Amino acid sequence: MSCCAPGADMALQVAGALPSDDEVMLSSRALGNGVRQIELSVPNVHCAACIQSVESSLMALPDVTRARVNLSTKRVSVQWRGETLPPIVSTLAGIGYVPNLFSAEQIASDKTLSELIRAVAVSGFAAANIMLLSVSVWSGADGATRDLFHWVSVLIAIPALLIAGRIYYRSAWNALRHGRMNMDVPIAIGITMAYALSLHETITHGAHAYFDASVTLLFFLLIGRTLDHVMRDRARSAVIGLARLQPRGAVVEERDGRREYRPVSEIAEGARLLVAAGERVPVDCIVEAGQSDIDASIANGESAPQHVGPGKELHAGMLNLTGPLTVRVLRPASSSFLAEMTRLMEAAEGGRTRYRRIAERVSALYAPVVHLTALLTFLGWIAATGDWHRSITVAIAVLIITCPCALGLAVPIVQVVAARRLFEGGVMMKDGAALERMVGIDTAVFDKTGTLTLGSPRLVNGAEISVGLMGIAR
Repeated sequence: MSCCAPGADMALQVAGALPSDDEVMLSSRALGNGVRQIELSVPNVHCAACIQSVESSLMALPDVTRARVNLSTKRVSVQWRGETLPPIVSTLAGIGYVPNLFSAEQIASDKTLSELIRAVAVSGFAAANIMLLSVSVWSGADGATRDLFHWVSVLIAIPALLIAGRIYYRSAWNALRHGRMNMDVPIAIGITMAYALSLHETITHGAHAYFDASVTLLFFLLIGRTLDHVMRDRARSAVIGLARLQPRGAVVEERDGRREYRPVSEIAEGARLLVAAGERVPVDCIVEAGQSDIDASIANGESAPQHVGPGKELHAGMLNLTGPLTVRVLRPASSSFLAEMTRLMEAAEGGRTRYRRIAERVSALYAPVVHLTALLTFLGWIAATGDWHRSITVAIAVLIITCPCALGLAVPIVQVVAARRLFEGGVMMKDGAALERMVGIDTAVFDKTGTLTLGSPRLVNGAEISVGLMGIAR
């Protein structure tokens, strides 16, 4: 059973959860030679198994030539050949990754982080209190006292699993109901089995219960996921910074002289805009009237302002410094210089290096291998000892001692952070594989005559300056 059942997609579209094919086509752009490309937001993607599922499903569609998921931005870029849109949206919804059209406003909202922080708080509170009760049991509490402490731990652990654990349960259920596996499945099974075994021990007046282990494990896993989310958010700060350089709208001057403020997404090619001093250029355009100084460092790296007048072409993101300008739009915002820079940064972050491809292939096999290992462990201990209680305890330990996402996330995180650091240093990385090729570089050639500096100014005409002026300068 899945959300792809008859009528499910139509219900989602009617409810506004899924973009229509017309919306997707309007948001796509032509790359030439009959190829078009669209970027969609897929918030449910969070691990290498998700990437593998999304990319393989899209590549199986007719006319699709490329599908690439960027885990940092949770976006998928799809290219296809022809003017007819393949069933991209319905395919993603059918495998449990409901897509939506990306917008700049989505950058400011981060509901996932808020949910993670709440889950960490709940699980941490529960883990601390259950641990205190466990210390009493370890110290020698027995009989009715021990059972009372265990039952109190049951009551504390239930809301922790329901509130904090739902992040893993939701992801695991979403994967299983669509016939696939992800790294949250073994986590959900591990903490649930640990709780179930502990509940059995409590009901049967057993000496040992493991509520502290299940809830504490959940607490530490959530800390790791929260730190990973924060790290990814910081790592893509370069892309976010680029997006924020583009104004949300501009003043459009109609042919009859009437002026109207419009969102940048509604500004069409050929429109006439008014850009006041202190405003950023919203789209690529050409100056029709006015004189001003422009900060064009975003395009050419030069810190000195450039004087512009009629006939001068301006790129989106440049800052108008001194005077008002009347400009004519050359291309829409989706095809502007700033949008292209953003796409280059996202391509660099989402690029597949050799080590990243190896990590993703290994992590994609993680879930089935761990489950098979746990099953074989259980069967082996049953055959060796005949003690089902001990056998299931060891099998649960196999599930919970592993670190599911370390391999699949560590390599991409390093690549994303490196791309951000390079961008902050003024270097645009177009391909993630460039990081690996940099190891063999022994010579660097710069074509920036007259502008490269050491970053530490020194006085070159001290002999021409009077002693009095030098004293003032000091």
